Amino acid sequence: MNKAFVKESEGDDDDLEASLPAIPAGSKNYMTPDGHRRMKEELLRLIDVDRPEVVRVVSWAASNGDRSENGDYIYGKRRLREIDRRIRFLTKRLDLAEVVDPSVHHGSDQVFFGATVTYENQAGDEHTVTIVGIDELDPLNGKISWISPVARALTKAREGDSVTLMTPAGVDELTILSVTYPAP
Repeated sequence: MNKAFVKESEGDDDDLEASLPAIPAGSKNYMTPDGHRRMKEELLRLIDVDRPEVVRVVSWAASNGDRSENGDYIYGKRRLREIDRRIRFLTKRLDLAEVVDPSVHHGSDQVFFGATVTYENQAGDEHTVTIVGIDELDPLNGKISWISPVARALTKAREGDSVTLMTPAGVDELTILSVTYPAP
């Protein structure tokens, strides 16, 4: 059957949203000011630059005639759906965002959202993590989500405290070595 007569399912557009972490029920989408700024910049770039460019290409490709075997048209429509899906996702997440400035805790030794924490586990391995929003997480660069087990174990503890972390391998004791926040 010719692809021109096959309607793609509408549910395919939400694959990206299903793979990203969900905001826990009853809680807000906490973000740092920097994370909020980056998401907003991405949204504006998609709306003002990327989408108009793809629309221009699709329009040009459609004017060439037969759309069933027109690669520019087919790829452009697919890319347009991806951009629209990302715009919807970013819009929803930004609407729910609660921007929390971690610099208000500057000088504190207690762990809250936005803290950069250096801790040591029972094996003596030292780790440094920054507690950020769900949409900002980057574990390879030490940014963990505030809903992660490590962040939940560390939250509200102070420098020098030991906290218990439940892991698949068993119980681990973490000793907090330092807590820092960005300067205001």
